[in-house]
Amino acid sequence: MEPYLSREQMEAQQKAQVLIEALPYIQKFNRKIIVVKYGGSAMSDESLQRSVIQDVSLLKLVGFKPIIVHGGGKAISSWVARSGKEAKFINGLRVTDAETCEIAEMVLGSVSKKLVSMVAELGIRAVGISGKDGNLLTVKKKYADGQDIGFVGEVTDVDPTVLFDLLEKDYLPIVAPLGMDEEFNTYNINADEAASAIARAVCADKLVYLTDITGVLRSLDEPDSLISRINIAEAEDLVKDGIVGGGMLPKLANCTDAVRGGVHRVHILDGRIPHCLLLEIFTDKGIGTVFYKGDYNEERGY
Repeated sequence: MEPYLSREQMEAQQKAQVLIEALPYIQKFNRKIIVVKYGGSAMSDESLQRSVIQDVSLLKLVGFKPIIVHGGGKAISSWVARSGKEAKFINGLRVTDAETCEIAEMVLGSVSKKLVSMVAELGIRAVGISGKDGNLLTVKKKYADGQDIGFVGEVTDVDPTVLFDLLEKDYLPIVAPLGMDEEFNTYNINADEAASAIARAVCADKLVYLTDITGVLRSLDEPDSLISRINIAEAEDLVKDGIVGGGMLPKLANCTDAVRGGVHRVHILDGRIPHCLLLEIFTDKGIGTVFYKGDYNEERGY
């Protein structure tokens, strides 16, 4: 006859099964670099903040080498408003004069240190840096349809030495999207673009975008039309056919650029879902949309 298990024992057995399901993924990605772009609602909601930081910390504790690249757009807009200025955007890019750039640098630095503190509470050593440190991100002025939008940078070069040094010494790097041009002027950088550039430079196995959307949809009005996996050729067809447009275009471009640049898998996840990182990486079904280069192995990344 079957052994008797109490309810508590059955619950413990279910938890054990979850760990067993995660085991092959832990083995596969041990010592691999994963870049997490952290932004959107997951940054403004305190409980979601904790969820993301817990996920990243767990990834580190089981052998991953995570790097966080964070945004801070909502906080920057709030401080710009407090200064009496009005936030302006062209094609989704913040118009950034010298004063706004100073505000952005202040806010992003504050966000970075807050994340460092949250990671430290979980027993993980983290270091907050910006793309200016160690000449990590070199940029040139970015234009929006030929319009000058101020101190907004386009990444031209990445020197990942400082990141490799931190990873080697068992630190979790937390990167603010700022960079300098060749004349050492400071520029604000779109966090998605910074994350893609960094992931390519460090040869990350995974790049994960935490967003406010479920992933790539075939129809915006149909949540069930989620595309769970797509190669870069298929992604380009979605753009050509007009299925994907608007604000998704630059995000799609960053995903495909990263895959072409050597990143094994790029994921778009809904950061509003608690522990979405763990659900994607450590379970057989996963969530969100994953981008890849060629044929997709049914074992999700093996």
